[in-house]
Amino acid sequence: MGKLVDGEWITDDRIETDTSGRFQRVESQLRNWVTRDGRAGPSGQGGYKAESGRYHLYAAINCPWAHRTMIMRKLKSLESVISLSLVAPRRNEQGWVFDRSSETYRDDVLDTGALHQVYTASKPDYSGRVTVPVLWDKQGAEIVSNESSEIIRMFNDAFDPLTGNNTDYYPADLREEIDTLNARIYATVNNGVYRAGFARTQEAYDEAVTALFETLDDLDGRLATRRYLTGDRLTEADWRLFPTLVRFDVAYHGAFKCNIRRIADYAHLSGYLRELFQMPGIAETVDLEIYKRGYYSISELRNPLGIIPKGPSIDLWAPHERDAL
Repeated sequence: MGKLVDGEWITDDRIETDTSGRFQRVESQLRNWVTRDGRAGPSGQGGYKAESGRYHLYAAINCPWAHRTMIMRKLKSLESVISLSLVAPRRNEQGWVFDRSSETYRDDVLDTGALHQVYTASKPDYSGRVTVPVLWDKQGAEIVSNESSEIIRMFNDAFDPLTGNNTDYYPADLREEIDTLNARIYATVNNGVYRAGFARTQEAYDEAVTALFETLDDLDGRLATRRYLTGDRLTEADWRLFPTLVRFDVAYHGAFKCNIRRIADYAHLSGYLRELFQMPGIAETVDLEIYKRGYYSISELRNPLGIIPKGPSIDLWAPHERDAL
């Protein structure tokens, strides 16, 4: 995957693990906030006022962390306010890269060839992993944030006066419940699939996959009596879970050995997944074939021959039967 060290790109395909073989995700470093008036947010510096045309989102179709920002950009009517560039679906020795010959996978702002050049354009001596999503400030020529959970919070309300879209996916009366759900889902599901797939010992794998399916079982039970995770209102918690669910059966189940059950085997999670997928605009953010090609790409440890399976066959347009809840 590679990383930057003092602004220089080096090839480094090691997966960060602790001494017990447990996968350790590196925290995002760039944590400023766009706010309505430009004041500082919960972290970082101020000066990033919500303005139409000022910000640009760098994302990857196959990255679940980037996917949540693409979803929120669509749900909050931000497509004409915040522009978007997609990196090519597969990384190479330069990490996430662009294709200047492609209409789909090119850098429309800086015309770079690789995402690490976006990072060094913002901070020439940057050290760390180069990840998506990235929220770029065209005015200041710098990265605002590379933390997806915070970017979706910005998208949720900072631009409302510009778009007139006041739908709130993090309502004050549900924040405690949403935060509790997010914490467990992140640890055991969103990141849990990676903790299973990147485990380097049997103990680490067993621990991760057990916690993953305990949470999925609990979520399936929760959805037996409520339409969405917090009840009858769609919230941020649903849209943070969705990118993992939609990749699960085509990627994590096989490539990451998360194979105790499929999402299709769950009576309620499966219908819930289809309902979210069928909401206006969401299907446009999903590409099962790209997910499959990405997660089954050549990996010395996981898939040395790079053979991509034909299946599974999944129909996300099948009736979801959630209307009665």
